[in-house]
Amino acid sequence: MEKEQIARINELAHIAKERELTAEEFEERAALRKQYIEEFRANTRAVLDSVVIQTPDGKRHKLPKKEKK
Repeated sequence: MEKEQIARINELAHIAKERELTAEEFEERAALRKQYIEEFRANTRAVLDSVVIQTPDGKRHKLPKKEKK
């Protein structure tokens, strides 16, 4: 996500504190927030996928994925 988009999210947040957002502003904010969260999750997954655990005996293995309940 680009800095301009993050700045726009913040700008809309400040506007929302001062007055009620218009329908267009509300939809824009929702779309930007959704995009931000998707990119955050993707980056977090990439970091976790690259984590390697090294045991005391020197063996290395990837971080296991948590099972869904």
